[in-house]
Amino acid sequence: MKQPTHQTKTKSEAQSKAQSGTATFQKRGVTPKSQNISEWYTDVIVQSEMADYSPVRGSIVYRPLGYAVWEYIQAALNERFKKMEIENTYFPLLIPESLLTKEKEHVEGFAPELAVVTIGGGEQLAEKLIVRPTSETIMYAMYAKWIHSHRDLPLKLNQWNNVVRWEKRTYFFLRGMEFLWQEAHTAHAYHDESWRQVLDALDAYAEVYEEYLAIPALKGTKSTAEKFAGADVTTTVELMMPDGKALQGATSHDLGQNFSKSFNIAFQNVKGEQDFAWQTSFGYSTRSLGALVLAHGDDQGLVLPPKVAPIQVVIIPIGDDDQLIEQAQMQRAALERVGVRVKVDTREGMSLGYKRNAWELKGVPVRLELGRKEVETGFATIAIRHSGEKRSLDIATLDATLPKLLDEIQGAMFEKAEEMRQAMTSTVDSYDEFKKVMEEKRGFIHALWCEDPACETKIKEETKASTRCLPLDAKEEIGKCVYCGKPAKHRWVFAQAY
Repeated sequence: MKQPTHQTKTKSEAQSKAQSGTATFQKRGVTPKSQNISEWYTDVIVQSEMADYSPVRGSIVYRPLGYAVWEYIQAALNERFKKMEIENTYFPLLIPESLLTKEKEHVEGFAPELAVVTIGGGEQLAEKLIVRPTSETIMYAMYAKWIHSHRDLPLKLNQWNNVVRWEKRTYFFLRGMEFLWQEAHTAHAYHDESWRQVLDALDAYAEVYEEYLAIPALKGTKSTAEKFAGADVTTTVELMMPDGKALQGATSHDLGQNFSKSFNIAFQNVKGEQDFAWQTSFGYSTRSLGALVLAHGDDQGLVLPPKVAPIQVVIIPIGDDDQLIEQAQMQRAALERVGVRVKVDTREGMSLGYKRNAWELKGVPVRLELGRKEVETGFATIAIRHSGEKRSLDIATLDATLPKLLDEIQGAMFEKAEEMRQAMTSTVDSYDEFKKVMEEKRGFIHALWCEDPACETKIKEETKASTRCLPLDAKEEIGKCVYCGKPAKHRWVFAQAY
């Protein structure tokens, strides 16, 4: 499985400062999002401590905050995979070159990005080993060994791993030489069964984006030019970012029998005849962390939806009074008993203002400040990160009110993102309209397209907008291609993309 291309400028001055360790929250703040979204994005990721540059060009360090968010995503996907009877496994990092070349279209799609090992133990290797760019070939060699009868099917395996793509231009989370993901690979006796698996996986991805990351997901199929190398059909979830650019969130592929024929994944069917397995593959990566930052972040830093926030509520005692700290710890224990993830900030030598700004930067959904006044009156003021709203809550009932508030925040963040997507979605009937929208606000454009790759290429060259997908719920129309005027029967979604 392959991620879409993304190009960005060479490392900016802000990124260079961050790599040298001189860019800190205290010293320079966060570049305003509206001023320079690229620098803002880098500032937020580095200064919130989601991730940082590493000594290896193009590779990053996932710091505890970023990795913890990824773990909540993993848990949500694993829960859904288990319901589909998909089992977790692990295959080798190094792949013999001879395996990679078995599927011609597949290897051609990855050839420019391969990292190759030629020396091991101080000696030249008899056969080159490819550092895993994706695992189809190493896994399918084993599938051919394990599958012989229809009774061995379906076989559904998933692995959480890292992959290496030798990218020239990298960008935190969205495109890197090494990134984290899950890749699932299934084999079936019948095509209708494998196609159902493709759609079930796509549904799971859309659910995780919408229910956990609070980002609306558009489900559709890719054009022939945009589909995965070696697949019959590629389905996708497409996300819209506030700057009007689309981001491919995850893909699920119908591989047909292409790989099973190349790797001889053959079995005896119920009629006693030899047949080849029908296969799928689907993957979801740490690109999702980039989508999360872009979709919800603001000039103060990260804004995390409660379901993926490692800390959902931070309690800040005002002063170093032992009784206040004890009260804060009591509230923490009460909230943890009802499933809320809580942190009490008892760090010394830091002002209240500094702590407020620091937790805003890290995107904690709710901040609660506890001083003598709050203890005496029995009411505490909480600050809601995503809206900036403040409320006064009864301290005695926080264990009842805060879980409901977190659900409310989760829903409000999704609604805000959905409103943004709708505002960024246009339907056009002429190429002049198409260009005007793309110049003025970008976003998703629904336009009739004849499905000729030549038109697709010309539109991209002239507007930088690519076909994102044909929505799964698209209706047939009678009309003309927005570019060439030839007959067209579907409105495809176009957008400039990360």
